[in-house]
Amino acid sequence: MLKKYKAIFFDWDGTAVLSRKAPAKAAVAAMRPLLQKGVKLAIISGTAIENIAGGKLESFFTKEELGNLYLGLGRGAYNYTFRDGKPYIFKNMIPPKQELLTIHRICFDIHQELKEKYDFETDIVFSRPNYCKIDLMVENQRGENLFMQEDELGSLKTTLKEHGIAEGLQGLMELAKNTGEKYGMEVLPTCDAKYLEVGTTSKSHNVDSILEVICESSHILPEDCAYWGDEYVGIEEGIFGSDSFMRTEKSRQGDFFDVSEVAGERPEGVKQVGGGVERFLQFLHEQE
Repeated sequence: MLKKYKAIFFDWDGTAVLSRKAPAKAAVAAMRPLLQKGVKLAIISGTAIENIAGGKLESFFTKEELGNLYLGLGRGAYNYTFRDGKPYIFKNMIPPKQELLTIHRICFDIHQELKEKYDFETDIVFSRPNYCKIDLMVENQRGENLFMQEDELGSLKTTLKEHGIAEGLQGLMELAKNTGEKYGMEVLPTCDAKYLEVGTTSKSHNVDSILEVICESSHILPEDCAYWGDEYVGIEEGIFGSDSFMRTEKSRQGDFFDVSEVAGERPEGVKQVGGGVERFLQFLHEQE
């Protein structure tokens, strides 16, 4: 029997809903009783607010319920509370235009080096407000399921090896960091097999920003919090999925759970429970 938590942080795609376009009805139904009780819920996702319940999340809840809901989105970019029933950004970490353009240059340099040295094809998504996504598997389309799939990691490792990238994903992460240093910028690369994401912030910044507000305003302790996701699994030794960034110096006293069925190592302190979306929603109902 899991203990009762005063605050629950969770990923959206693959944890609370199967895909961005999947109905959010079940997730909303599981969230509502907890919000009514005063439990703080924080959605931590790399996506934008428009992709959370079709951009209409606030329409499912009362103003009182929304008072206990937080959003940490865009790899640290935006942190929301709700005021008068509307989302309100209480802290953003959008880089200045010139800094963002430098991130673009870094990613283009990575793209060029992979093409020139290894004849490895990539595409780049430049339209994010604070980072770029380098598509490492341009032939592989995820469709509506945007989280890491069971077979992607093996496929990527095979492809990297075929192109002579002997250092694998670790080499790609080092390439990103070294390219950033060339421009005088410390970047924080993450990888979920399909995408190498390069920016200066991560989910860690979302968690720390919201945790600070929750702890100060509601006298909640870090150990009163739970963190649920589906992308904790190790991609390679020492490299873990994007949800691992929810585990920070400030949050590490909380409890961490992974609903993914993908086999592999998890960061220290993360419990793999499996069960996907259904298991997470079951947990929320058990917290009522």
